[in-house]
Amino acid sequence: MLLPARSAALAAIILVAIGVVASAALYGAEKPITVALVYDGMTREEREPLRAYLTKAMGRRVNLVAPDFYEETVTHLEDGSYDFACLGALMYIRAHAKYGVVPLVRRSSDLQYQAVFITGAGSSIYELRDLKGKRFAFNDINSTSTRLYAYRELVQAGINPESDLQLRYSGSHVATAALVESGVVDAGVVDETILHSMISEGKLDGNKVRVFYTSRPFVSYVYVARKDVPEAERERFARALLALKEGKDDRVLKILRAKQFIVANDQDYASIRQIAKELKMF
Repeated sequence: MLLPARSAALAAIILVAIGVVASAALYGAEKPITVALVYDGMTREEREPLRAYLTKAMGRRVNLVAPDFYEETVTHLEDGSYDFACLGALMYIRAHAKYGVVPLVRRSSDLQYQAVFITGAGSSIYELRDLKGKRFAFNDINSTSTRLYAYRELVQAGINPESDLQLRYSGSHVATAALVESGVVDAGVVDETILHSMISEGKLDGNKVRVFYTSRPFVSYVYVARKDVPEAERERFARALLALKEGKDDRVLKILRAKQFIVANDQDYASIRQIAKELKMF
């Protein structure tokens, strides 16, 4: 039988332990959810309708970030800094294999996604073969649309990007478009939806650039969760995007450059895996 003093001490220890556990649980519940988007040149204020929508849908504060590089997004998914993210197909297949990220949803347009090759309005470039010897900008070295798939299209057109182009990596779709507009490079390849968004919002002069080649369709972006996000929270996030409707949620859909979202699954990326293996990028 414990003495009264020892009983009181034990009770105090138990209460402290319960308090610590309760505090940790409360912290976990109150910790903001972080969602990483593809960098698109938008400001925090321009993304606010999306942040507010997701905060309401998730039942706690949501922070939106737009990292400069795809690798940064994957690193933060792995270390727990980010909970959800939009990844290009190439980064998705790598992150799925290495860190077990879970595919959730994608835009309906991402099943038939296309990248566009752009040049200056007065340029003499009209087809891929005209790029030989020219200054050319890819986006991120880990980009699906503006590296993996664009690289493959160039090779199939008889262009060796490493030896036939004065090659550079801009870091983002927005930066590539700006380099072409200003004449720093002769041509580049960008996300078709970001290009149209920049022109419609006056962030790029559509009279100074033109599309001279559009890639063949491929499967692209996917919204994922890091593997240790609880299933209930994954489902809540997926439902929030799946519920978006044109005519009702246009302000949010515009930020996401989407018309609607559909369920994503890993099997849809089999062709991208094969291309990445062929080009030794996986």
